[in-house]
Amino acid sequence: MRSIWNGAISFGLVSIPIKLVNATESHSISFRQIHTEDGGRIRYRKFCELEDREVTQGEIGKGYEDADGTIIPITEEDLSSLPLPTAKTIEIVAFVPADRIDPLQMDAAYYLQAGGAPAAKPYTLLREALKRSNKVAIAKFALRGRERLGMLRVVGEAIAMHGLLWPDEVRAPEGLAPDSHVTVRDQELDLADALMDTLGEVDLEDLHDEYREAVEEVIAAKAAGEAPPQAPEPATGGKVLDLMAALESSVRAARESRGEEAEHAEVKSLPQRKTARAAPKQTGGKKSTSTAKKTAAKKTTAAKKSTAKSGQGQGQGTTKKAASKSTAKKTTAKKSASRKRTA
Repeated sequence: MRSIWNGAISFGLVSIPIKLVNATESHSISFRQIHTEDGGRIRYRKFCELEDREVTQGEIGKGYEDADGTIIPITEEDLSSLPLPTAKTIEIVAFVPADRIDPLQMDAAYYLQAGGAPAAKPYTLLREALKRSNKVAIAKFALRGRERLGMLRVVGEAIAMHGLLWPDEVRAPEGLAPDSHVTVRDQELDLADALMDTLGEVDLEDLHDEYREAVEEVIAAKAAGEAPPQAPEPATGGKVLDLMAALESSVRAARESRGEEAEHAEVKSLPQRKTARAAPKQTGGKKSTSTAKKTAAKKTTAAKKSTAKSGQGQGQGTTKKAASKSTAKKTTAKKSASRKRTA
């Protein structure tokens, strides 16, 4: 890897020659500006406003514009001879616990490579000291025309340095939090915890830039004269009115995506919210029993009435027959009594 800066680490009275190497690289796809009518490249040319002509890169230098518009030329020699100890040195100023560094301050990352055999022993000493102390080193260094803060830490068997923003370069998050007072219930926190546990951890090596892959597919299709792939229709979700229901659905979907059965999802059942379209409430056991008895009584009464009406004609005939039999029995009984008296 090509170094972008050569200097030394100042560790007390110990000086460690090092080379600064970029620790990251960009894989983003870059585009050119073109004339949409004919596809011609759009280029920017640098003109001197006094001579009204195009100038080459070798003719371009740096200058500082004063308040009255005067340009003060600044050469590379002026910058290289600045009276700063950090011009060619990464000066370690303190060792602090890693959690003292706000991630908002972190900027670009670099690897520090030992500059030759003489640097191997002090380089290894600093690396092992950082390992054993579980601390990071805070340093100051100058790069690309300005002094910067840096954080040195161990990555594998190498020392990495993260550029840090100065504290006054980090904005305070004032006015960004919700203005109104919001109360979060314990049930909502429990479901949020369940969702976090379900999503679990992820191996960062498995993550990749899907946007870049999609752009590459579009470029390949247009280069082959084919129609670019169409984006799928976005899911049309309704407006979320119930946070609890949304959390429950999220937990269920996350577990299903991991191949877990939904029946094993330990999600607490919650009471349904009252809405205009809610189903009628179920009554309690006693009320249901009383209602059932009343209904059965009504059905029995109705059945008796129906039977009485349907058999009204037959009932009259049956009554006459019963009366006739009763009269016959009484007559027979009188005759028997008369015979006994005569005898």
